[in-house]
Amino acid sequence: MKSSSPKCIPVVSTFASPFDVTPPSSDSTRKPLSLWPGMYHSPVTIALWEARSKIFESLLDPPKDAPPQSELLTRTPSHSRTTIFYPFSTDYILREQYRDPWNEVRIGILLEDLDALAGTISVKHCSDDDSTTRPLLLVTASVDKIVLKKPISVDTVLKIVASVIWVGRSSIEIQLEVIQSELEDADASPESVALTANFIFVARDSKTGKAAPINRLSPETELEKLLFEEAEARNNLRKKKRGGERKELDHGEYNKLGGLLAEGRIFSDMPALADRNSILLKDTRLENSLICQPQQRNIHGRIFGGFLMHRAFELAFSTAYTFAGLVPYFLEVDHVDFLRPVDVGDFLRFKSCVLYTQLDKLDCPLINIEVVAHVTSPEIRSSEVSNTFYFKFTVRPEAKARNNGFKLRNVVPATEEEARHILDRMDA
Repeated sequence: MKSSSPKCIPVVSTFASPFDVTPPSSDSTRKPLSLWPGMYHSPVTIALWEARSKIFESLLDPPKDAPPQSELLTRTPSHSRTTIFYPFSTDYILREQYRDPWNEVRIGILLEDLDALAGTISVKHCSDDDSTTRPLLLVTASVDKIVLKKPISVDTVLKIVASVIWVGRSSIEIQLEVIQSELEDADASPESVALTANFIFVARDSKTGKAAPINRLSPETELEKLLFEEAEARNNLRKKKRGGERKELDHGEYNKLGGLLAEGRIFSDMPALADRNSILLKDTRLENSLICQPQQRNIHGRIFGGFLMHRAFELAFSTAYTFAGLVPYFLEVDHVDFLRPVDVGDFLRFKSCVLYTQLDKLDCPLINIEVVAHVTSPEIRSSEVSNTFYFKFTVRPEAKARNNGFKLRNVVPATEEEARHILDRMDA
């Protein structure tokens, strides 16, 4: 995703002295960003909204009874390609905002930044730059996968480079790469890419709520054409999976199902004889809940998708920590579907568990965590799933080195439903 001159947006800390006096803007009619409604404030979101203020102002206050975009445009990936630059080496406060206890970048906050940047790029691509037309409503539909390739130190220069790689009729895929290096102007190389992510957004007509067509994409370079083809293949695969029925288990899978359930039955029927190196899935569960506040909403009035991923990650990390007994190390987020929007005032419950472990590699045992977000309505006694997240962790090598007797326990299901769910995830 190289570009000769990608738009580069520097990030600054969100903390400032209360005694600082900012000179008034030359545009005295412009509302200060801090007063805009429906804005989730973080260092990156503030930088993005500042950089794209004209586009977002039209979204916040669209013309009444404005017509939809009359003609679709053809954009290139370079049109909306954007780089976010984190000056950690010079901005001490910004560095402290992103630092975790192990002197690395907090993954939960980075997930927010990725979603915010992907959303901004989708708006930029889909905008027709005409203030008299009705802007589209763009929402996060899914995250294809997020993979951490190496630790991200908070003391190095950090950049996120992102651009559109694929466009369908009403959906758009954004690819993001987190790059770290010792030098500010260093070119991206495969060795410097620390994390990759792909976000899919869908467009809706802001008045009717129906799917809306978006501007076309014209890849220019050989790499852009390859990325387009790969994204097209992934999109076709997702459609097949959505349309497919639940397959029947074959003989080998029935044997796996029986093997998973056998140990669980011993826990239920003869707990004193159960394997001490195993634990029931239900005994790994953690949960937290919150009321969604106005400060967490995006420009469309819905709860910011990056905020939901941040909260899910923190719970998944805690679940892996309490299960392993050692500090976990994040590896990846599997495909995430945003099944229904989350609104201000919703009662949101996050439920997590260790779904299964993979212990075949002693140097890198894997902990697979599931986090399910439920929108709960006590008044009408209903609860709907809004998101399901699948995180993969291992344990930090330095933590494991200090504990020579370390061994992860095997997770076993107690019911056939749990066993089938584990098999489905293993296949996925």
